[in-house]
Amino acid sequence: MTRVFSLLFSVFITLSTLQAGEYNPVLEIGDAVQQWEDFPGIDGDTHSWSDLKDKQAVVIVFTCNTCPYAVDYEDRIKKLAKKWDGDDRVAMIAVNSNLIDEDSLDAMKEKAQALKFTFPYLKDEKQELGKAWGATRTPEFFVIDGQRKVVYMGALDNDTNASKATINYVNQAVEATLAGKVPDVQETVAIGCNIRYKRSRR
Repeated sequence: MTRVFSLLFSVFITLSTLQAGEYNPVLEIGDAVQQWEDFPGIDGDTHSWSDLKDKQAVVIVFTCNTCPYAVDYEDRIKKLAKKWDGDDRVAMIAVNSNLIDEDSLDAMKEKAQALKFTFPYLKDEKQELGKAWGATRTPEFFVIDGQRKVVYMGALDNDTNASKATINYVNQAVEATLAGKVPDVQETVAIGCNIRYKRSRR
């Protein structure tokens, strides 16, 4: 009986270590994130993680031009960027991992110009970052602290209908991070369209 219990316990521990976040298939809260180098942006420049070295909190939103959910959230994303625009401790970056023509860099530039984006909008051309971070939806948000670890991931707020949203999880996570505290809510379900990852051969 003891041997059986030990075996079952070992299986449980193994499965527990294989599990990532509650909703994220790759990352869990507290994980250090994979960084990026030389991602092209809508401003014509390339952007790297090192550009953010002095930031105490970084908001990354995986989004795109085409998903109806992402489009619905554009005003809320702009509002979020405006809220933190004057705080040198915080940065917000949008990343597009889709590969379809409507989500090309040129299309991203047109979208950003039309909507007057004030934040970097980067192209994950090889889909490496989206996969490494376990991003599956657009929009999907991550808040990273000064040690480059995940403090929050999931949805922006508690309702896809802007008029019904009463809790902004990302804002709360940024405020908690800047105060050296743990956010009350650390992970939620990201609701949106699937990121269109290219299938790879096994």
